[in-house]
Amino acid sequence: MLDRFPVTRRWPPQHPDRIQLYSLNTPNGVKVSILLEETGLPYEAHLVDLSRGDQRSPEFLSLNPNARIPAILDPHGPGGQPLAVFESGAILLYLAEKAGCLLPADPARRWETMQWLLYQAAGIGPIFGQVGWFHKFDGRAIEDPRPRARYVGESRRVLAVLEQRMAERAWLMGDEYTIADIAMLGPVRNLVTYYGARELVGFDDFPHVEAWLQRWLARPAVARGLAVPSR
Repeated sequence: MLDRFPVTRRWPPQHPDRIQLYSLNTPNGVKVSILLEETGLPYEAHLVDLSRGDQRSPEFLSLNPNARIPAILDPHGPGGQPLAVFESGAILLYLAEKAGCLLPADPARRWETMQWLLYQAAGIGPIFGQVGWFHKFDGRAIEDPRPRARYVGESRRVLAVLEQRMAERAWLMGDEYTIADIAMLGPVRNLVTYYGARELVGFDDFPHVEAWLQRWLARPAVARGLAVPSR
């Protein structure tokens, strides 16, 4: 069933009856691996090595023309037909619906959850990524301090929004852990670990966000998902 998808020629499935995950354990990649571990949906992970340019191979581009991880191939999609999905937010929504968990059934709470999911995709992810670029990567060579200062300021602004939200909640939706938490916390963790920007953005000024991050890291499924796929 899956052999008509070119991606399976470069990454042959050992378990073609399982969800095929094409990823790397970056902040976007671990969103999906953590969700899969949380739900128990059977899957097989394939390493897409960005340093080798795997994401630009014709086989991967046939799955995601935007050349970004993660992407999935579900052999048991709607109507029993295989379905390919890219964009981490879309994958989270698809898999949460498939598993019947991590997304509230109540319509009002469901839309509230999706608001925070999109807040991550449109704000947290891009802003923190720019901070990382200016603080750790090529942007360090730019002498003009204004671009970095802009993204540092924006990072503090979006963290303040999260701090207010988490002041009296265990998770973004109160007591209910959802895909919004899974989407948001990977980039937050990356900001203060891989990017090393804790002091730069004044992360310690946001204790409720820090507590939320630690609750997330304590979940066994999160620990497993952060290591998928194995490098």
